[in-house]
This record gives sequence, structure tokens and C-alpha cells, in this order.
Amino acid sequence: MADMTVLEGIVKDIGVELYQKWYNALAIEERTEEISAALGHNANETAIWVIQTFMNKFNAAADQLKDS
Repeated sequence: MADMTVLEGIVKDIGVELYQKWYNALAIEERTEEISAALGHNANETAIWVIQTFMNKFNAAADQLKDS
């Protein structure tokens, strides 16, 4: 297996933390394998989206400052 980049590691860590936060918020009787799998997928997708959005906004702001 190839080594992860720093960014991939950060995305993975955030996805895991987000999953755990969402899973812990569920009532015990709602904690099924199906729900767990869906939460895991959604947490990873959300982590990627948040980081991409942040990077895009950060880069746009940096470009705006550079052009000033």
C-alpha cells in the first residue's frame, strides 16, 4: 500500500473524527451496521468537501491580497 500524503492523512483523520461525533450522537437503538456504513461514507465525503472548500476560499483570498 502506498504512503498517504499529509493532506490525505488529514482528510482521513477528520473523516474518522466526524464519523465518531455523528455515531456517538445516535441513540443506542439506532446504531446499526447500515447506519454506521452510511455515516462513515458521509463523514469522508464531508471532510473532503470541507477541506476543498476551505482551500479554494483560502487561495482566492490569497490571490486577492497578492493583486492588491
